[in-house]
Amino acid sequence: MSDLFDRVVLPVADPDDAAATCEALSDYEVGAVLAVHVIEKAGGAPDKASVDQREEYADEIFAVVEDRLADSVTVETRVAFGTDVPETIFDVADEYDATAIVITPRGGSRWIRLLTGDVALSLVTENDRPVVVLPDVGPPADGREGTADGDEGEDGGPGDE
Repeated sequence: MSDLFDRVVLPVADPDDAAATCEALSDYEVGAVLAVHVIEKAGGAPDKASVDQREEYADEIFAVVEDRLADSVTVETRVAFGTDVPETIFDVADEYDATAIVITPRGGSRWIRLLTGDVALSLVTENDRPVVVLPDVGPPADGREGTADGDEGEDGGPGDE
């Protein structure tokens, strides 16, 4: 096994993202995985959904990760809270002593990424450890196709109304 994949932090945003990332990661020999779902806090503004709703959604995401990886690798899960998603992921990686953060490309239109910021870009450009971007190995698990502008729609998580 490569030292790079010894202790991997796997940020997962939704069940489709978890399935795609686990599928891509399954081609590699990995020591241990910490799947992390960041619940973005509004920084003083009201949150879109209750913490309980978001934690239940995280459990759905983690079930996908455990279903896909638990037979081949040690899997831990963690819900993290923060106002800055990339910074929160870096903090978790530090606490876990991760050898790498592993992601796959995520959909979304250029407009959405411009308006909301691109977590993947921040992960790749503002890091202190390797960030491995694995190729997306197929369409989302639910079979949806993106629209002409590349927007694959909402993730269906709590608060996305």
